[in-house]
Amino acid sequence: MINKIINELNTKKVLILGFGREGRSTYKFIRKHLPTKKLYINDLADLSNDEMLKDDENVELNCGESYLDDLENYDIIMKTPGITLKDVDLTNIRSKISSELELVLKYTSTYTIGITGTKGKSTTSSMLYKILTDQGIKVLFAGNIGIPVFDIIDEIQDNNYLVLEMSSHQLEFIDHSPKIAAFLNIFEEHLDHHNCYDEYIEAKCNIFSHQVKGNYFLYNGDSEIIRNKVNMHPTLAKKYAVSLSNSRNFTVDTDVVGFDGTNVSINNKPYYNANSKRHLQGQHNLNNIMFVVAIAKILKLDMEKAVESINAFKPLEHRLECVGTFDGITYYNDSISTIPQATINAVETLKDVDSLIIGGVDRGVDYTILIDYLNRSNVKNLICMPNTGTKIGKAVYNKNMKVHFVDDLESAVAKAKEVTAKGSICVLSPAAASYGFFKNFEERGRAFKELIKK
Repeated sequence: MINKIINELNTKKVLILGFGREGRSTYKFIRKHLPTKKLYINDLADLSNDEMLKDDENVELNCGESYLDDLENYDIIMKTPGITLKDVDLTNIRSKISSELELVLKYTSTYTIGITGTKGKSTTSSMLYKILTDQGIKVLFAGNIGIPVFDIIDEIQDNNYLVLEMSSHQLEFIDHSPKIAAFLNIFEEHLDHHNCYDEYIEAKCNIFSHQVKGNYFLYNGDSEIIRNKVNMHPTLAKKYAVSLSNSRNFTVDTDVVGFDGTNVSINNKPYYNANSKRHLQGQHNLNNIMFVVAIAKILKLDMEKAVESINAFKPLEHRLECVGTFDGITYYNDSISTIPQATINAVETLKDVDSLIIGGVDRGVDYTILIDYLNRSNVKNLICMPNTGTKIGKAVYNKNMKVHFVDDLESAVAKAKEVTAKGSICVLSPAAASYGFFKNFEERGRAFKELIKK
């Protein structure tokens, strides 16, 4: 595989577009195998004093506002996920756009399993990785989880598995799909990266639209949007519809992963008892578990061991993470919640939420569903940070809820300590991205935990 990738890159004019985590990974990979090849790197940030590049005479930089100009002058554009091309005319460059993920999917012979969805992909892919590891199977894990696939490329072998967490940013320009593809859910998100919601959905569909006969595709059968897209993008893969509502209204060529209120079944045969003692709570996590159960069955794993691994799996950091109980108040860090539906899931799962902290950058997401939910919820205190929190707080009219407007996360935590009833719960579940206030949701979550512990 590596030789095939190098051969494709060797004779062509290569641009690395974006020099963040994945751009640096791409650069290191190329320099390891092609140490003197002329490379071009474009980024909005100034890279003139970058330590990694300072001694490389075979690099030409284009940094600043013009970094997206003249892209048609390159043979291969290694686009990193953080770069958006929504305002760029793709007519002459679409066929040139590639990425680490695209090249690995194109050339690898290993068994690839891709997980995507607006929410739950990190939890689901991590849980699947644990199941495979617990059964002594050789497996690697990369992608949107924070590990560029070129960082582990030397370890990829034909006889192992590769679990890939795949974001819309990574999927939007790929022309190859994994052998097993899981499409967990879809909600309005990333409208700052895509021109519209449908463009975002179409990017997600690339996880299955290039699959071939002998592949497997699992999708959320309760989502009308996903069902319609599946009908619009015929696939040769074997289809599995995952349905929490236990719907059986699918085509005859589709296997059904259903839930009857107690058991998760595949074509009516039970494989997982949802009443088992497990760390992952909430219907949204049960949905994730259903996908993992089906993939474990497809891979012919030991299902009893798989169930043990599922029940032992603990939530990832910043995902309904219990920070602890301080002065009689139990705090939860759910900084990963960047959309309204995720915040609703958090409140529904925790149930006894007295104070909810919301707010972040406004990316044009419709908050009607969250406002309607808050107006009928039992949340006693809504603590609203700019910018979206302020907007939501002004629209809420629940007479049993007190709305508090604050300037930042620090004042939100202070207000939570002041107003939250002893013996109850305060959760940070912002329903918005953190950009402009924090680098990412992880930084926001860590800041929240530090403030709580102080």
